[in-house]
Amino acid sequence: QVQLVESGGGSVQAGGSLRLSCQVFGYTYGTNYMAWFRQAPGKEREGVAGLNSGGTSTYADSVKGRFTISRDNAKNTLYLEMSSLKPEDTAMYYCALSNFWYAPLGDEGRYAYWGQGTQVTVSS
Repeated sequence: QVQLVESGGGSVQAGGSLRLSCQVFGYTYGTNYMAWFRQAPGKEREGVAGLNSGGTSTYADSVKGRFTISRDNAKNTLYLEMSSLKPEDTAMYYCALSNFWYAPLGDEGRYAYWGQGTQVTVSS
C-alpha cells in the first residue's frame, strides 16, 4: 500500500520560512514525477511545484523565487523549502506522486497518490 506522509507545516510570521517533507512508503519512486499542491479555504487546490527524476522543476508563478522543491531518492522523500512566506501562502499543503515521468501541475488526474496534507499558516 502506497502512503505519502507530509510533515513540517506550522504557523509562522510573514517573511518566515518553513520546510515541508513528504516521505513515500510502500513505493520506491525512480522516474515518477512528484509535486506539491495547496488548497486555501474556499479556493480550489492548485499546483505549487513539481519535480522530475532528472531534477527539472516547475513552479507556479506565485511562488517562483521563494519556494524550492527537491527530492532525496535514497530517503524516498520530497521536500519543499518555503521562504519569504506571505499570508496568501496560508493553505493545506499536499504532496502527490504520479505514475508518469511528467505530470502538469494543472492536471491532477495524472497524480495517483496523495498525502493527507500539512497545514501552513502565515500571519501578517
